[in-house]
Amino acid sequence: MSGLRTVEEHLADVLAAAEPLEAERVPLAAAHGRTLREPVRAAVDIPVFDNSAMDGFAVRFADVTDAGPGAPRTLRVVADLPAGTDADPALAPGETARIMTGSAVPTDADAIVPFEDTAGGLADSLGSISVRSAPRAVGAHIRRAGEDARAGDEVLSAGELLGPLQLAAAAAAGVAEVVVVRRPRVAVISTGSELVEPGSPLRRGQIPESNSVLLAALAAEAGAEVVRRASVPDEGDALDALLAEVTDPGSPDRADVVVFSGGVSAGAYEVVKTTLAETMVFSKVAMQPGKPQGFGRLEAGTLLFGLPGNPVSAAVSFEVFVRPALLRLQGRRAIGRPVTALPAGAGWRTPPARRQYLPVTIDRSDPAAWRALPATSGGSHLAGGLGRAEAYAVVPAEVDAVAAGDVVDVMLIS
Repeated sequence: MSGLRTVEEHLADVLAAAEPLEAERVPLAAAHGRTLREPVRAAVDIPVFDNSAMDGFAVRFADVTDAGPGAPRTLRVVADLPAGTDADPALAPGETARIMTGSAVPTDADAIVPFEDTAGGLADSLGSISVRSAPRAVGAHIRRAGEDARAGDEVLSAGELLGPLQLAAAAAAGVAEVVVVRRPRVAVISTGSELVEPGSPLRRGQIPESNSVLLAALAAEAGAEVVRRASVPDEGDALDALLAEVTDPGSPDRADVVVFSGGVSAGAYEVVKTTLAETMVFSKVAMQPGKPQGFGRLEAGTLLFGLPGNPVSAAVSFEVFVRPALLRLQGRRAIGRPVTALPAGAGWRTPPARRQYLPVTIDRSDPAAWRALPATSGGSHLAGGLGRAEAYAVVPAEVDAVAAGDVVDVMLIS
């Protein structure tokens, strides 16, 4: 379609302007959801020492190598080793130590016999024991020091998101602090004289304002710190004043990124387009929804995004352009949502010569054949249906229509 930019062209301009922010060192307990600037290296071996993988008895393998149901081997228990003890009892031939999972294995032991392989088990585990089943080999049921990682090994790499599993890995490696990228500070500004706060009485022509709630939540989910959420009318200088505040280096609400919704199309009251005509570039992108887009970068580095005002358009535009930029600012390695291929559970129309992003749900009624189903009828104003969406079906511009059973790419968002 003449005059339209591709999604890739617009995204390339956005990412070229999104330079990673500065690093900071934070305690591990405060690092959830942050992105690593520097790799995490183990401060200790994992495991730290040889330890028992079972509750049972630490033995000398030679003492029990031929033990069996018909030929049990009797050993004298000379020590009791709960988890956390620093004891390292000597074991002479024919001796053993009762040991609990996680306890350090005595230097003289080279295998563990679980309670269930003895005649009395836990109930008869002091004094002497009768081993009825030999360990499979030297080292049986012993977790060796450093078998997972050695001190100095890289446990997590730069650009990785610190989720619960990654935090646990760093903690297990004895790491107390990590170097992460500062969170991007984001201001979200909705425009439109028809907008009022949700729950307020509505007069004719007014609607509840939802885009700032949507975009602030999406920004926070992408790891940003939302410093301002506001709505301004189409007339007057409220947008100028608010923009000056959130881009003032001395302001507590100073933002690295400002996301506008509305005011970027071809109407008579497009306040973002009018106010920022010299600062932002306003384009038409070959996508549906989300054709009108604005983007710019202030001299101080603040990124400015102008998104369409219809809720589905704003949500899709955020996913395609703003979210990747926020992740790039954080130095994230992976900046795209996961995409899978699913058959369409119903047919739908597609726009000519534009890539379609259709909100869909995932029908899981047949575990062997999940299907993508439209969450809305396709209108970019249908915010209620957007709440049902689990993903976006991404249909190439050259596809004329999707029929039931056609396989489509599905970008997962939940």
